[in-house]
Amino acid sequence: MNPTAGSTIESIDPANGEVVETYEIFNEGQIDAALDLSHAAFADWRRAEWSKRAELMNGVAREMRAMKDDFAKTVSREMGKPITEAEAEVEKCAWAAEHYAGHGEDFLAPEPIDTGDGRRVAVHKRPLGVVLAIMPWNYPLWQAMRAAAPIVSAGNCFVLKHASNVTGCGLLLEQAFERAGAAPGVFKTIIVSGSKASELIGDRRIAGVTLTGSDAAGVAVGEAAGRAIKPAVLELGGSDPFIVLGDANLEKAVEVAVTARFQNTGQSCIAAKRFIVVEAVAADFEERFAEAAKKLRRGAPLDPETQLGPMAREDLRDELAGIVRASEAAGARIVTGGEAPDEKGAWYEPTIVSATGDSHAPVMREETFGPVAAVARVADEAEAIALANESEFGLGSSLWTEDTERAERLAAEIEAGMVFVNAMTASDPRIPFGGVKRSGIGRELGGEFGMRAFLNMQSVAITEL
Repeated sequence: MNPTAGSTIESIDPANGEVVETYEIFNEGQIDAALDLSHAAFADWRRAEWSKRAELMNGVAREMRAMKDDFAKTVSREMGKPITEAEAEVEKCAWAAEHYAGHGEDFLAPEPIDTGDGRRVAVHKRPLGVVLAIMPWNYPLWQAMRAAAPIVSAGNCFVLKHASNVTGCGLLLEQAFERAGAAPGVFKTIIVSGSKASELIGDRRIAGVTLTGSDAAGVAVGEAAGRAIKPAVLELGGSDPFIVLGDANLEKAVEVAVTARFQNTGQSCIAAKRFIVVEAVAADFEERFAEAAKKLRRGAPLDPETQLGPMAREDLRDELAGIVRASEAAGARIVTGGEAPDEKGAWYEPTIVSATGDSHAPVMREETFGPVAAVARVADEAEAIALANESEFGLGSSLWTEDTERAERLAAEIEAGMVFVNAMTASDPRIPFGGVKRSGIGRELGGEFGMRAFLNMQSVAITEL
């Protein structure tokens, strides 16, 4: 989907293939007006007292909760998320807004430096300007808000280029900010193509860019930011390992594994994708995991009983099915699933593939963005860590053992931005979020960590005369 100026885009319901809404792509004049608006808004917003910023972010939380039904139904219809998960996503966005409203003043406080020579020296944290956010469809509210909450709280303005298939979600977010009292341009959604958004990085009115997307998109955006000498946060793909050692609580590990892989129909950069299990417990884990996956209730996204919705687009479903077929041809075994139901929409069965420790099988090598889990058996912890690290990605990871000292020792060996022990990888406003290797650069959330990329850390040294 690559819209051009002067054309339209359609948001398609992936559950049935029906058109949800049609939107006009911004022409050059509309793009220019939007950037002018945000650039002008920054002149005032950067000087706003903290009380006003906190009031706005608390107001955004309030408005998102008030608009929860509209938000959740739009998410479900535009990208197929089960309605209960969509409602939870709204609440998580409100939490992030409230977190920065409650703590942002402390995060932005000047940091004094004692130079020992009588000068008054401090590092002041100043906003940079208008930040362009290029966001994906899989968490259409949360991805935008986890960036916007710290960026806007810091005094920057936010221009959102959302994924084309969730344009309605982007417009609702703009509406929530305006209803909360934001001046026009503090949060602005523009409807443009991805290639056009990359061109905008070099615009004088854009101070920086944040992207959540594929590693290929990260290369394009990173190159554009580098040419323009502007800061960039790149949150890219993941092939997160879920490592189960012999002393793990297997019952709890299986229970969490189902959520870690199949939440949001498996369409998450931090979803567990490679389940690396030591041989002593591998057969038991695989059997329990498969049985639990079979019990997931597939159904219409707007049905509160639905646990597994459609994938966001049919082309993405077909790509995932191709990875499964290629893995099977390479010797992997389908434990359960592996088929696309013969019905309208972007549906795919919850699938578990036994890769038997083969790191070269496509399900172990590629980012499986959908309801497919790869299970690999290994001899011991050393082999488990080696296989976990045998990936181009390094976003999150999950490690299961009842020995916490062992967990801390092994966490240091895992090449990932995040390690969660006896829990699934999850984003949290209080914890820095981001990865290494081809999973990106920079951090989001985590209090001040989510603000730093788009702050001028200005040193002020005063000599008394």
